[in-house]
Amino acid sequence: MRSVGTRTVFTIGELARRTGLPVKTIRFYSDEGLLPPTDRTHAGYRLYDTRALARLELVRTLRELGLGLPDVERVLARETTVAQLAERHVEALDEQIRRLRLRRAVLRAVAKRDSELEDVKLMNKLASMSDEERRRLLDEFWDEVSEGLDVDGEFYAWMRSAKPDLPDDPSPEQVEAWIELAELVQDKDFRRLIRGMGEANAAARAAGEDLTAFTEAQRQQWCTWYERAEAALAAGAAPDSATGRALADEIARSSARADQDADAPSYRMELADRIAAGGDTRAERYWQLLAIINDWPPIPTRMPAAFWLVDTLRASAS
Repeated sequence: MRSVGTRTVFTIGELARRTGLPVKTIRFYSDEGLLPPTDRTHAGYRLYDTRALARLELVRTLRELGLGLPDVERVLARETTVAQLAERHVEALDEQIRRLRLRRAVLRAVAKRDSELEDVKLMNKLASMSDEERRRLLDEFWDEVSEGLDVDGEFYAWMRSAKPDLPDDPSPEQVEAWIELAELVQDKDFRRLIRGMGEANAAARAAGEDLTAFTEAQRQQWCTWYERAEAALAAGAAPDSATGRALADEIARSSARADQDADAPSYRMELADRIAAGGDTRAERYWQLLAIINDWPPIPTRMPAAFWLVDTLRASAS
């Protein structure tokens, strides 16, 4: 440290000792114009005053925060403010963090699945989709499975309105659920399954059945029957047990129209077949995956109860 007139000045070596920065780094900043020397000695060595020392501390801080040299230069030239740059870099860091978390979730899914290379590529592609791409994938799915069918428009509009909204910071479970859902809606067998359900819906409408007449009270009634079936399953009751037969009788008699014989074996077999047609685990899995992705309440499986009800109706028809 020395004085030039009334000013205290420092050599590069003295700046290095005061700031902890390498001499090479300080010289580089000086050569790039970020730290112009205040003066020079007779021998040509660079000297810096206290304002240069403060400037150097600012440069170091901005560099440690990840700002590039052009941005640092703009701050020093007062072409922008630290606050403006910080806001812009926060946004960039948020996006980088989001991508890193997504990558971490994909890698966890890869490790969990013990995936092959091609699977890893597909999983990474699916996980990196934008919200718009995810929604478009499901729209294309519903377009294909309902194309040309006279189905219940209101019901199908409700079905396709549920879209996967993967959060910015998804959990590994949410990423895995999205990957599984994307694979499911692209599966040809699953598309045929849902298409078949649509064809059955269209055929029922063509036959004059009022599919909109299924009231909320009836929905609640079916929920109650499923709950009773689950309880019977848990208790180890067989479908042809007294419990099963009583439930089959109640379902058949409550579901039959005035022109149908609820006790007829043919009717009960037809009712069992209708329940079985909608009892595919993949259709239920579709909604369970959406629930995980969108952080909805979990959707418990009802397939074991549905299959048990099918068996009780068939047993009661024999």
